[in-house]
Amino acid sequence: MTEETPGFDEKPDVPSGANSDDADPKAATPSEEEAAAPAGDVPQTAALTAQLDQVRTALNERTGDLQRLQAEYQNYRRRVERDRVTVKEIAVAGLLTELLPVLDDVGRAREHGELVGGFKSVAESLETVVAKLGLQQFGKEGEPFDPTIHEALMHSYAPDVTETTCVAILQPGYRIGERTIRPARVAVAEPQPGATPSAAKEEKADDEESGGTEEV
Repeated sequence: MTEETPGFDEKPDVPSGANSDDADPKAATPSEEEAAAPAGDVPQTAALTAQLDQVRTALNERTGDLQRLQAEYQNYRRRVERDRVTVKEIAVAGLLTELLPVLDDVGRAREHGELVGGFKSVAESLETVVAKLGLQQFGKEGEPFDPTIHEALMHSYAPDVTETTCVAILQPGYRIGERTIRPARVAVAEPQPGATPSAAKEEKADDEESGGTEEV
């Protein structure tokens, strides 16, 4: 005779072919919150992307503004520096122009042998100062006449020139850099009317040969 064990409940029968998970359909189905989570991330990502695009656009605009401002500042600095140099050159040119008559007197005194003693020392100091300021003297006998830097005060014809030539410097010219503050005042000579350049050269050569023979 078999005795039943008190307090033991028999487990209900489970149909064959069924899993234990099938017995709890609630546990197998995902919750509504879990199913809705991926769908909710899409709008949030789109919003962040739009904000990032706006920030990038604003950054590009500010960068462009900064570059334009920097370029304008560089142009302003160049204009200021150019104007400063121009004003300085004008001021120096004005001062040296006032000193040109004094330099002319010094040159004439040197030509006549009167540049001696203390006057010579003062004159040389003055010439040194104006040279440091950029003043340059120009104009030499025998150079071709250039109307942009020469002023012809006397005119003549000469058989030994092939072009209009400065034959005498009546007053030297002066310039600062490329800026002429006074043209050289000169006497010019032109070839004889009707003379060809070749004939002038031959005549000049003959004069030199005859001069050399006379010296011997």
